[in-house]
Formats: sequence, C-alpha cells, structure tokens
Amino acid sequence: MKLSLEASPSNPPIPNYQFPSARLAVIVGTKGRGSNMLALVEAGRHGKMPASVELVYGSNPEAPALSAARETGVPVASFSDRETDFDALLIGLLRGYEIDLVCLAGYLRLLPPHVLHAYRNRVLNIHPALLPKFGGKGMFGHHVHEAVLAAGESESGCSVHYVTDAYDEGAVIHQLRCPVMPDDTPDSLAARVLALEHRAYPEAVGMVLAGLTSE
Repeated sequence: MKLSLEASPSNPPIPNYQFPSARLAVIVGTKGRGSNMLALVEAGRHGKMPASVELVYGSNPEAPALSAARETGVPVASFSDRETDFDALLIGLLRGYEIDLVCLAGYLRLLPPHVLHAYRNRVLNIHPALLPKFGGKGMFGHHVHEAVLAAGESESGCSVHYVTDAYDEGAVIHQLRCPVMPDDTPDSLAARVLALEHRAYPEAVGMVLAGLTSE
C-alpha cells in the first residue's frame, strides 16, 4: 500500500461568520472536478461558514478534484480505499488533522462502519435532488437529472444529509429548490442544481455546527 500525503501553503443569504472555528475534511471522488469541495474552501476562507477546510482526501492521486485542491494550498492525502485497513487509515488521517466534520463531495462508495461510528453525525453528503426522491445506489450525476426529467417533476434542487451505511438514507439537513423548465435537458438542469449545491453545502455546515455547539 502506497500512502501519498501532500501539504502546501427566494433562498436566504449565507450568514457571514467572522471566525472559522471547526476543521473540515472533504472526501472527493475519482472523476468529478471538485466544485463542491472548492465551494467549501472558498466559503471558509471568506467567512461564509464557521469552519475551514483543512484536508482533502481522495483515493486516486490523479483525480481532477485533488488537482484542484492542490491549487488551493489545502493539504491533500491519497491512498487506496480498497485496502483492508482503509477504515483505520482514514480514521488515523482524520484524527491526525484534528478534523471535526467530514464532507463528501462526489465520493460514491459507502464509508466503512468504523469510520461512521468514529464520526457519528459528523459526516455529510450533498445529493443533486430533493431527497427522499431520486436517491439510492446508482443515483448520482446525470442519472439523477435524467430521472427527474423522466418523472415530469416541476421542481428539483439539492439536499445535504447525514451519511449512514445506506445510500442517501440519512436525515436531511438542508435543501434548496429550483424549477424544472419545460425545455430542460439533463445538462441544463444539472447546471441549475449545481449552483444551488455551492450555496447549500456551506449553509448546511453552519447549521450542523450550530446544532453541535448548542448541545
């Protein structure tokens, strides 16, 4: 197993937090560009959520999202998620960076139970539809938008939810909505929803952290 760890320097507005307080890790997928990860990085740096991204992990060191993360100067880590001890490796990495909250962004595999237990109610994901509709295994990317259009829905949007041991079944934290236009294609709907995702994820982080600190 090879370990690679790199470090270098009608919707309401997002609250303007002055002092980031929590430490986030973002887990990215192997194919996406990392736009939600970048939205979280920027929100933290510009006081749009009470947290800062301190680590980005991906299983493929050549993933586009990891390349984008390197350009931001956020520490990047990469090792295979197929290792038998992946759960211990990931927990050790997160604890080493003193991570408070984990955000998935384009990561399509289920996290191991030990990771979910170690970070109980502290792992979030964003989904490009209004859950519980159009969720579950295989429902990601263009598959979701194609299903929304095929169903004749009048609106769509995005959902930020807690991560559990089943795809898209965790409690919904936050949703933003947009209309589905008569002439929409999967690509045009995806672009409209993605703009909402970039707002909803930082907002949801703030909501979760407010709940955690109020207990």
